[in-house]
Amino acid sequence: MSTSLFAPYTVRELTVPNRIWMAAMCQYSAAPDGDAAGVPHDWHFTHLAARAAGGTGLIITEATAVSPEGRISPYDLGLWNDTQTAAFRRITSFLKEQGTVPVVQLAHAGRKASTERPWIERGRALAPDEPHGWTPVGPSAIPFDAASTTPEELTTEQIAGIVRQFGDAARRALEAGFQGVEIHGAHGYLINQFLSPHSNRRTDAYGGSFEGRIRLALEVVDAVRAVWPEDLPVFFRISATDWLTENPEDDREGWTSEDTVRLAKELLAHGVDLMDVSTGGNAPDARIVAGPDYQVPFAEAVRNGTGMPVATVGLITEPAQAQAILAEGRADAVLLGRELLRDPSWARRAAAELGGEVTRPIQYHRA
Repeated sequence: MSTSLFAPYTVRELTVPNRIWMAAMCQYSAAPDGDAAGVPHDWHFTHLAARAAGGTGLIITEATAVSPEGRISPYDLGLWNDTQTAAFRRITSFLKEQGTVPVVQLAHAGRKASTERPWIERGRALAPDEPHGWTPVGPSAIPFDAASTTPEELTTEQIAGIVRQFGDAARRALEAGFQGVEIHGAHGYLINQFLSPHSNRRTDAYGGSFEGRIRLALEVVDAVRAVWPEDLPVFFRISATDWLTENPEDDREGWTSEDTVRLAKELLAHGVDLMDVSTGGNAPDARIVAGPDYQVPFAEAVRNGTGMPVATVGLITEPAQAQAILAEGRADAVLLGRELLRDPSWARRAAAELGGEVTRPIQYHRA
């Protein structure tokens, strides 16, 4: 079905003004400890507000941890306490004033946790005995890479606790004024670690079979849906493949695009409204085979195979390119990342180039 970049999109009872959306991008800028740990401040406000003023229809916050141990770095945002909740209200209020829909991405980094910021020593792992470091957790005691700390294997009781943390964070997200929740199941974060046999070697109910490996994902979705209003959407971000099976020189077993379509059917039945389709993140040494469409075919496969709405992301830079993806019925929305860092008003530029319209601040009426 042909769709324009500038057409509104309604999911449940929520209408997004256009199909130009902002992907979650970590800023690594929160305080690492104390009362301000995980709390958004002026940088986060300015970063998100500028893209809303630029006409972006929906903005997803950076990965926002459901617990201190769930941060990928000590400098991540969080939603595990009331101070963080209150600070987010300033951001969500401004975004909604601009006509932009605010969505929070809830995350737990699992075995990828406890790292330095990427611009300091290339984001090296922080040892548990270093300042601001801690011991990460995961489905199995397998480190992310040779330089990473070996994670502690989660017990079933600890897994249940993390599921509750996702539900608690979703409740706080609603109090903070968010209109959507995205569950982070991609890029080697904890849920992705459980999904892939590359990182999940468990033999209990959370490992082994496909049904066992997806159990955590479904339990998290159920916990979020239990506290999230029926009229507001829940998204799920997935790494459609961890690029192991695509590499003929690698005989390791991994998560595949076929697995993603199969999971999408289950997520749809549990109340997920849209899948945000990315790739990679769980196998750091996997060879990435990126064609001209990059990740779009993975999103298209989910849409065609399940009927679930999808958003696609990755190397989308030009308005005509984004318009073609939607016009050809390959996705329902496009998510921009680095391009919106380069041009916060990308949506307005796209409207000017393609003859569309996006919301603009009244203060910019001469622009």
